[in-house]
Amino acid sequence: MPHSSAVAAEPIMLELVDEDGTTIGTAEKLAAHQAPGQLHRAFSVFLFDRAGRLLLQRRAHGKYHSPGVWSNTCCGHPLPGEEPFLAATRRTTEELGAAPDLLRTAGTVRYNHPDPASGLVEQEFNHLYAGVVTAPLRPDPAEVAETGFVTPGELARLRAGGPFSAWFGTVLDAALPGIREVTGPAAGW
Repeated sequence: MPHSSAVAAEPIMLELVDEDGTTIGTAEKLAAHQAPGQLHRAFSVFLFDRAGRLLLQRRAHGKYHSPGVWSNTCCGHPLPGEEPFLAATRRTTEELGAAPDLLRTAGTVRYNHPDPASGLVEQEFNHLYAGVVTAPLRPDPAEVAETGFVTPGELARLRAGGPFSAWFGTVLDAALPGIREVTGPAAGW
């Protein structure tokens, strides 16, 4: 039998959910994002420094979905059966090279956001988390092109001038009550 050095990668599976967030099955990641999209579990993380500035990331240009645009600190999908909180902590550490010092639940939100550039659809039941990061960042260049900490005013200017992920505004608005618990009122969020 000939030996091949090429090994087919295992497909990445996502957890499909109903409108209440109850697991109803699984689907391959890309298939779940093909129009019209399948409702699946996701998470979004918002981390802040001690001054109350939000850590943003510009997604790597090689990402299959929403490449090169600004987004929240980290977002992704739990593996089937993985607790969203643990997935959020794991992926934040993998993408940014720094684990959150504090991470707390900031709610959930359900949305349907088509991405006109790729034709993919974010049909998600999203678990939101807010927290603090103090460790130096070591971003994975395959995931993250750039990072930056911003105040609310700086974020408003950045959003006016550059592309953001289709889901960013939705998850930010939904997470604001939890964000304010983490940053305090003086940060202006």
